[in-house]
Amino acid sequence: MVAAALLAGGLAACGGDGGTPTLHWYINPDNGGQARLAEACTKAAGGRYRIVTSILPNDATQQREQLIRRLAAKDDQLDIMSLDPVFVAEAANAGFLRPFGSAEAQQFTQGVFPAAVQSSTWKGRLYAAPFWANTQILWYRKSAAQKAGVDPTSPGFTWDQMIDAAVRSNLTVGAQGNKYEGYMVWVNALVASAGGRIISAAERGNDASIDIGSPAGGEAARIIQKLARSKAASPSLSTDIEEQARSMLNGPRGGFMVNWGYIWRAENDDAKNGVIDKNIPGDLGWAPYPRVTASRPSRPPFGGIELGIGAFGKYRDTHAVDAVRCITTPENMKKYMLDSGNPAARPEVYDDPEIKREFPMATLIRDSINAAAPRPITPYYTDVSAAVQSRWHPPASVNPQTTPRRSAEFIRAVLRDEALL
Repeated sequence: MVAAALLAGGLAACGGDGGTPTLHWYINPDNGGQARLAEACTKAAGGRYRIVTSILPNDATQQREQLIRRLAAKDDQLDIMSLDPVFVAEAANAGFLRPFGSAEAQQFTQGVFPAAVQSSTWKGRLYAAPFWANTQILWYRKSAAQKAGVDPTSPGFTWDQMIDAAVRSNLTVGAQGNKYEGYMVWVNALVASAGGRIISAAERGNDASIDIGSPAGGEAARIIQKLARSKAASPSLSTDIEEQARSMLNGPRGGFMVNWGYIWRAENDDAKNGVIDKNIPGDLGWAPYPRVTASRPSRPPFGGIELGIGAFGKYRDTHAVDAVRCITTPENMKKYMLDSGNPAARPEVYDDPEIKREFPMATLIRDSINAAAPRPITPYYTDVSAAVQSRWHPPASVNPQTTPRRSAEFIRAVLRDEALL
């Protein structure tokens, strides 16, 4: 009896009915920036609630699996979740996320990048609050571009120009070609930059329009094939992820690379710590994501994190909404961008003098996010992505005459349960 009484007292002190309400925020791994925001918003709450963080796995697919399993069990401990944009529609469609009311939605979307709002919305309702956004740009070695006789910042700079310049100058072009979500990011960006889409009318479920077999899909396949079969490609392109591509850029043949905004902070930190040559950051240039055709602006990848509120949490209509409101203020987005290097979801943050000093390419990142193309917004995204990867991998096997059509047929079969992944 004494033990039971002591246990009850301990539980109350940890956030039970007799103590301060505790909100559980499940975060993607970072450098501790989200945990520090949790502490700041706990302090700002003035004792009304406190926020504790729990770290999800590194891999986005594993994050989804862990969250979906617990949400399917109606776990009331998932108050706030840091969600990859591509998983919002699935969780919303299943009734796992609390939708925001119209007044809340206006507050969370006003002055936010359109791609972030689009990725957080399902069937006309906002199910997640944009927290930080992300995009890929073209990173290059200035000395290498000069050697190749090209200016990546020039209007209309294309993948073909970049690959050709790298081949004749014995330089490399880095990309993410492993069979994982990063490869889907590359395929989607190329298809969108060519004026197409992988799927459309996603609200029709397994009757969605499958569009990857279009001429835009063919152009995307042509570029992947051209790079993968050239000497500009990494020898390990079919297993390369972001860090392998960065390592190649820093190597003796380093030339060009498409990659996320974290590169600037990572390169400077590695140079400071002696991991790479200290002169590399000074030789690092940046430019818009390469075009598929010179006459059509590119559509860079869109990524980031949105904050969803669990549909079964005790504080879903009260403290959880207030906490998300605190985390996503422009001030806290700026703080998180300076702390972690992850770009803010509100364009106004990029005009801040401190941000511009820390990130000289802030204007380019802002403009690239504004131009970014989200990946397909569908509750079946995991199946769509896996189907594309299975037919487009390895990159050297891609054929513009057959791969887009075969992948369109396979996506349709998978969505209709006529084929297994």
